Amino acid sequence: MMHAPGLFWSKLGVALDLTGAIALASLALWLWPRRNRFGDVAPGILCALAVTALWCLAIAALPIGAPGRDLVTFAESARNLSWLVVIYQLFADDGRHSSLAPIRPVIYALVFVELLHFGIELSLSRVGMNDQVQRIAFEFNVMFRLLVTVGGLVLVHNLYAGASRDSRPALRWPTIGLAGLWAFDLNLYTIAYLAAHWPAEIAALRGLAAIALAGFFAMAAARNAEDLRIRPSRAVTFQTFSLLVIGFYLVAMVAVAQWLSYAGGNFARLIELAFLTLASAIALVVLPSRRVRGWLKVMLAKHFFQHRYDYREEWLRFTRTIGSGGAEAMPLGQRVVQAMADVTDSPAGLLLCPGEHGDLTLAARWNWHDIDIPAGAIPAAATTFFERTNFITDLDDWRAEGHAAEREMSGGLTVPAWLLAETRAWALVPLVHYERLVGLVVLARPQMVRKFDWEDFDLLRVIGQQLASYLAENASQEALAEASRFDDFHRRIAFVMHDIKNLASQFSLLARNAELHAEKPEFRADMLVTLRASSEKLNALIARLSRYGNGAVDKLEEVAGEQVVRAVMQRFHARPQVVLTQCDPLAITANAHSLEQVLVHLVQNAIDASRPDSPVFLSLTADGLAARFEVVDAGSGMSPEFVRTRLFKPFVSTKSGGFGIGAFEARELVRAMRGRLDVESREGLGSRFVVRVPLAAPGRLGAPTLPEDQKVA
Repeated sequence: MMHAPGLFWSKLGVALDLTGAIALASLALWLWPRRNRFGDVAPGILCALAVTALWCLAIAALPIGAPGRDLVTFAESARNLSWLVVIYQLFADDGRHSSLAPIRPVIYALVFVELLHFGIELSLSRVGMNDQVQRIAFEFNVMFRLLVTVGGLVLVHNLYAGASRDSRPALRWPTIGLAGLWAFDLNLYTIAYLAAHWPAEIAALRGLAAIALAGFFAMAAARNAEDLRIRPSRAVTFQTFSLLVIGFYLVAMVAVAQWLSYAGGNFARLIELAFLTLASAIALVVLPSRRVRGWLKVMLAKHFFQHRYDYREEWLRFTRTIGSGGAEAMPLGQRVVQAMADVTDSPAGLLLCPGEHGDLTLAARWNWHDIDIPAGAIPAAATTFFERTNFITDLDDWRAEGHAAEREMSGGLTVPAWLLAETRAWALVPLVHYERLVGLVVLARPQMVRKFDWEDFDLLRVIGQQLASYLAENASQEALAEASRFDDFHRRIAFVMHDIKNLASQFSLLARNAELHAEKPEFRADMLVTLRASSEKLNALIARLSRYGNGAVDKLEEVAGEQVVRAVMQRFHARPQVVLTQCDPLAITANAHSLEQVLVHLVQNAIDASRPDSPVFLSLTADGLAARFEVVDAGSGMSPEFVRTRLFKPFVSTKSGGFGIGAFEARELVRAMRGRLDVESREGLGSRFVVRVPLAAPGRLGAPTLPEDQKVA
């Protein structure tokens, strides 16, 4: 009686063989009215499919040991002979049977071996044999099968490898099917020869090779056979490969555990349990690792796909990231960085955009909060270089010694020291829109670092151009909105200025009349002082309102910088938290009133952003050919996006009831004095405002400014 495992394999073999027979017969019937798709080789293919279907039926109906087993041997020989004829016809179809002399002798030799094997097998089955003779006969039987199988595989390889480029698409699927059929037989007969007995478990799966053969010939007969490709998605490939790795790991773990149980002696059980515990712990730590998953992804993309990227998936992911909206969506700058980082699996990134003076400044950061970035992150000279070359910079090449070639190719680009010192910084990707640099993305190092190739460069440049268009469009929309708000502001302020001007004229007229008609000298004098002061204030207000939009100041003159600082400190004498740390006597070219107004605004903002017990520092020092006024606080700070997009935008205020023009006015006044206003801020740490205005006399740096009554004529 057959035991349970043997019965299972027997039933499985019958099921697979019957399925293969049905598939092959159905394919032959389906191909009959469509036989012109195979040209002159169609009759041979139909005959070979039918013979292979009969071979499957013979295997299913006559298991090993059953009477009439010779029929199976005859069917397999007929199957091999029919496919050898098909291969010769395929060689003859493109004329290579005459140009390749060894083709016909090889096929004749294989046909002779197959016929000789069938004759010997038939003769031996008619005579009685002892065990030793049966063993020898079994080995000869297997050897003959191996010769035909190896010869068939060699012919299939030469058929496809030697075909022309035009004929290869038509041969692709038939050769794959035949190679699979004979490759399975090669493994089957090799195992049978080495084991000296028939491997029933593996032989039960021969029907799978027949089913695959039918499938590949069906694909070859399809109308779009030349365009047909097996293209599994990358997600399916990665998941399948991961499952295979896990499966191999489990099989290896069980095999080693079984070996330990046999070879471990008295401590076999203890050693086996210790190994299983250690192996399971390693699996729990290693398999979920992002580094391991990244390595698998890189290896599969490198060796299993023609292209590294699945462009459809990359485009869909890019669109979802950059187009996400709603209240919970990240700002556009962060989405730009994430969209670029997703391409290279980078965990973080930065967006640098051109500032007011051309140098690149921080505009947004994504998952990278622990990096310190100077106010001028990259010099303005880099902007022209990236606009001209659209060069993607691999920072590892810059850090490595002996990479002068890359620096020569970069055309003199200078990478800042802070960027090279940050080991997580991996690559610089420019965002160029119509030959204008609108941003530069700094990518952090991914888990699996690799060298960039042409496909990386092409995809990053295309995505960079698309992201640049989004940033340019967003900047245009903000500029239009700002211009609209300015138009509204100008219309309103025009009416205000008109009314104030009329009032000032009335006050001036009243002052003149009072000079002529006042009877009491004391009253007249007091009235004149009051009216003249009011008139001057109103006229100053009109002049100040007229400056909005052009940043003009009344006049520039030599001013004592320390006097301006003292005047500011006097304004905040009731605020002990305002501390003057340093005040060098410097002569500057500026407007005292406008400069004082700027510093007062900056100090007041620092006070508003700080706790009552948190100091605000004010200082004046020399900085080259400029005087440096510095206001530092340890308050709430500001985000890079706020500094870049909102701090100096008019009509945008974080204060309740504020007009939002203070910072804008301060910057415009500093510009009118030929100066510069810079900001460095970190959320939760504080802010630093630096006002630079030119020195009046560079040769007198550090010389004290004397009052008018002490100057020598």
